Amino acid sequence: MAKFKQRGKTWSYHIYLGIDPLTKKRKEISKGGFKTKKEAQAAARLVELAKDNGTLIKESDMPFEQFAQDWLKTYGRSGVKISSVRAREKEMKHFISVWGPYPISRITKKMYEERILELNEKYSHNYMDGIHACGRMIFRKAFDQGLIKINPTADFRMPKKQQSVEELENEEDNIVFLEKGELAHFLNLSYKDGLEMDHLVFMVLSYTGLRIGELLALKWVDFNERQGTIRVTKTLYNPNNHFEKYQLLTPKTKGSVRAIKIDEMLINLLKKHRLKQNEIKIKNRLVYQDNGFIFARRDGHPQLRKVVETRLKRLLKKAEIEKNITPHSFRHTHTSLLIEAGVGIKEIQQRLGHTDINTTMNIYAHMTVNMEEKASQQFSKLMKDLLL
Repeated sequence: MAKFKQRGKTWSYHIYLGIDPLTKKRKEISKGGFKTKKEAQAAARLVELAKDNGTLIKESDMPFEQFAQDWLKTYGRSGVKISSVRAREKEMKHFISVWGPYPISRITKKMYEERILELNEKYSHNYMDGIHACGRMIFRKAFDQGLIKINPTADFRMPKKQQSVEELENEEDNIVFLEKGELAHFLNLSYKDGLEMDHLVFMVLSYTGLRIGELLALKWVDFNERQGTIRVTKTLYNPNNHFEKYQLLTPKTKGSVRAIKIDEMLINLLKKHRLKQNEIKIKNRLVYQDNGFIFARRDGHPQLRKVVETRLKRLLKKAEIEKNITPHSFRHTHTSLLIEAGVGIKEIQQRLGHTDINTTMNIYAHMTVNMEEKASQQFSKLMKDLLL
């Protein structure tokens, strides 16, 4: 039964909800500011009716940051990859920075929409999708737990971002790859002037289309010399580039688990590398930790991604290639050569480990446009020579 109190000229109600089973303390809901006792009584009757029907939600005064951090811990225990947890942690900071101490129950739809629109002016479409997805997960959990009456993310749709002229121009440069002649020049240079393992690293990337994390996670058990395949079952996760603090995770998608056929030349290069690695093991036996990695440092730990990137820049400079080439660019290069060789899109999808064929189609479309441009230029040059 509700109790009513008068303070000054206003009235308030206080309704007993029982004992909290966790804290063993009394629970009650109260509200003040009513001009008359009758107004307070009318409002209290609605609350008591909701209580009797089991539809009463007592919103929480828990700060947004506290709930978000608690949610992240639960999310991390749900079986998701540690890389996904780090991504969510980064995304939710965009909300914590403005709502940290604010009660989660007081965040309105208008506040959420304004924050998303503000962030949308700064970040890319893909990153904004991640931020919004994180926001939805946090508030849906709060709603499911009865901490908020209304989910501020419900029915919200991400606004379509109007691309600027500069963004449209730069979009064409998102997929960067080496032309066939450039690749041959680069690989020859990596053989002559490359540091230890450089030539093999870039040969395998070019000839298989592996992601850099997949390559660095390869072990000798993944190499089947008799069948001429490399099996991809894991990826190396090492965000801090520390030679000991790495993790082997399942690949990016279910379709990423695959066996890639390799040619005789690559098989022979791997066999030679294994012999050389065995010599290093003997020489460094006191410090070598043999975990079976193909691309191992001289202490047995897997090579660092940062080392590969630094050496790539060194070779690109020597080769006088000014494109913004990254280890992932060799994956696009491999794709472009498969297309040029007439390989079907389904086979390319399987070789690259794309679960969604649309991912392959997008890359395929970009590559074929580039090839059509080259064909047009070559045709124009041919006709120009004939007409002169």
